Amino acid sequence: MHKLIAALALFAASATAATLTPVQSVTLERISADSLRGHLSFLASDLLEGRGTPSRGQDLAAEYIAAQYRRAGHEPMGDDGYFQTATWTITQPDLAGFAFTLQSGAERLALTPAQVSFAPGAALDANGVALIKARWNDLAPLEALGTAVRGKVVLVEPAPILPQTMAEYQKMLAARDAVLARIARLQPLMVLLFDSQEANGNAGGRGELRDPAVPKAPAAVRLLSMHGGQAARFFNALPDGDSGGTLDLHLAAASVKQVKLRNVAALLRGSDPVLKDTYVVLSSHYDHLGMRTDTIFNGANDDGSGTVAVIEVASALAAMKERPKRSVLFLNVFGEELGMLGSAYYGRHPLVPVRQTVADLNLEQLGRTDGMHGPMLRKAALTGFDFSGLPAVLAKAGSMTGVEIVKDTQGDRYFGASDNVAFAALGVPAHTLSVLFEFPDYHQPGDQWQKIDYANMASISRTVALGVLMLADAMPTPQWNAQQPAAAPYLNAYKALAPQAPAK
Repeated sequence: MHKLIAALALFAASATAATLTPVQSVTLERISADSLRGHLSFLASDLLEGRGTPSRGQDLAAEYIAAQYRRAGHEPMGDDGYFQTATWTITQPDLAGFAFTLQSGAERLALTPAQVSFAPGAALDANGVALIKARWNDLAPLEALGTAVRGKVVLVEPAPILPQTMAEYQKMLAARDAVLARIARLQPLMVLLFDSQEANGNAGGRGELRDPAVPKAPAAVRLLSMHGGQAARFFNALPDGDSGGTLDLHLAAASVKQVKLRNVAALLRGSDPVLKDTYVVLSSHYDHLGMRTDTIFNGANDDGSGTVAVIEVASALAAMKERPKRSVLFLNVFGEELGMLGSAYYGRHPLVPVRQTVADLNLEQLGRTDGMHGPMLRKAALTGFDFSGLPAVLAKAGSMTGVEIVKDTQGDRYFGASDNVAFAALGVPAHTLSVLFEFPDYHQPGDQWQKIDYANMASISRTVALGVLMLADAMPTPQWNAQQPAAAPYLNAYKALAPQAPAK
């Protein structure tokens, strides 16, 4: 870490002497608040219905983004013009005839789909099937029942997942999977979870998207969750073991169909005869939550703001008479809100060689400045600030544009929660830049384009543009910080690439 601190100190010491070149100044001046507002007022409009994955609104957004790259004269990089297409399947729930009734003596509880969560799949029927109540942290009594559990419903309240970091989250998921695997060995019909963390169910969700080329491990056991106060009272009233309660359930088989999903990709080809075959990636996700019932989740800040910043930077750099030495790939991905699906797809099918990709700067939530602890003006934070040398480059760019690049205490927690992680897993130094990691209206209908601070967003976008130019012209390139334990998996991935990498 001391090397990274020394590098930051060097940049800080030279900040007063660092000034923009005339070419840089002209390029950055092309980025305007009005242009950002114009793009975002369309992408976050009701017409696009929240850009859910998949949806017609998302397709419209992809076409709009591609049109901006086409207008700027950038090189298309997909298999279909500016589109990297992925033909996947979507499995959607069929709620026709849905019935879910719990019975215990005179107590009868019927739950609606909105009070139940499940993954769509094969049909599931239970007619008066016995409920066996277990304790999550003490499965010995359940296991002692042995074959008596077979074909029954195991009812259990899982331990809460309250992680502070992505590593903690993954550890908690692994622990949960281990418990479920123990229950599965007893061959119950299904496991019914009482979820005290979430008040509402997902009714099967909008559908489960899958890449058919990626094998899916079969689930250890079929899972459903029940939610809410009624479910809590029923659960708490049941005795442990063979509770005397029963479940009647009818869940129809899900439907499966093919869908086409698209990342949008464009290239500014570099000018140097050698370095043009190395790449800087500027990325964002252009999807959001779509519609829930009749409510549109427009997703202006998350992540319309990052998407239009990528568009605006791409337009500004396209107008340069002398291009940067390296090539710059502009990438907008689908399905981040469903688990970073589009960036993971890119990671499996990179459009430019991974070993020649020197950095990825991912943009999220650049537009809102109304933070929980006061306004966030002319400041931005990078996830995993100490993980690599990339933040130092952005810090230097900020010192020249009047924007402070800060280390947020939550930055490490969010490093694995955005699309940069797909590049990091491949060994590419990659971070996400945000003005606010948390803001009012996050994942709410109130995330509207009218609430964006466009003047501040323009300042941040100019800093991004300058940082991209520095990365595209700089030698040496950013490296992972060997002194930071959390960066070790990404450094190891980089080392696996390094023997094949061109000399720096």
